Amino acid sequence: MSFAEVTVSIPPDAARKIGEVQWPASLPGDPQRDFTTVSADYLDKTHFAASVAAAMKQSGRNKVLVFVHGFNNRFDDAVYRFAQIVHDSKVPVVPVLFTWPSRGELRLRAYTYDRESANFSRDALDNLLSTLDASPAVGEVYLLAHSMGNWIALEALRTRAIRAPAVASKRSKLKNVMLVAPDVDVDVFRSQLNRMSGARPPISLFVSRDDGALSLSKTIWGDVARLGDIDPTQEPYRTELARDRIDVYDLTKLAVAGDDAHDRAFEQVGPVVAMIRQRMAQGQALGEQKAAAGPLARLAE
Repeated sequence: MSFAEVTVSIPPDAARKIGEVQWPASLPGDPQRDFTTVSADYLDKTHFAASVAAAMKQSGRNKVLVFVHGFNNRFDDAVYRFAQIVHDSKVPVVPVLFTWPSRGELRLRAYTYDRESANFSRDALDNLLSTLDASPAVGEVYLLAHSMGNWIALEALRTRAIRAPAVASKRSKLKNVMLVAPDVDVDVFRSQLNRMSGARPPISLFVSRDDGALSLSKTIWGDVARLGDIDPTQEPYRTELARDRIDVYDLTKLAVAGDDAHDRAFEQVGPVVAMIRQRMAQGQALGEQKAAAGPLARLAE
């Protein structure tokens, strides 16, 4: 693992469309119109922890949001996308990006390369979560994963549950895991959940039933359903998700002409946060939903 601190400048809201990343036509870019990199510095592990603590002290926040990007995302893609997510959602967190070596190409051979890279990276994510757990400055940790990044997230959670179930279930600062458009086999997901048993944080699932990227992935993996494009109202998913107390957000209803269903949660982050807050209110009224909705609600406030 290596560590860095990157400062990103985002153009004024009046000069950009919410949910989009404005790439500069040429470097270094115009801060009034483009996402630009103000600074980028390598850190060692000790200075990384100190940097997180300093950011918390400066902002008055004690929550960390860890983002795991998906397939076909270069490092710069992931940095700017995460900056956009945090800025547009206005969630009061210190952002920590977990990047892994995606090839950054939209090809079949790149897809298989990325899957092996995801396997390669799962212990590193476990290491990062343990580092944040050990930081006295950190109060709560939330994990947000997208696409193939969900495989890394779920495998890291499985590892934590096997390695130290007491820590994973009781003393961990990880309060909620948000799975957005997960490119994960539904049968494998069932197996992962069973292995975690009670030693897992609450999970929130974001699906889009019109996700073309996951439809293609389904074909590649032998026509087995992907977790991110299931219909959560149909059986056996409805019963299983309720049994496992997984909070589900169906983003299909947010579709607009020409949008990318695979990135919908980030491109329409405002309506998505509104959905979360609405579910929070329902959760406060309905006792059986409160446990699942509560942790995510605290992040959205």
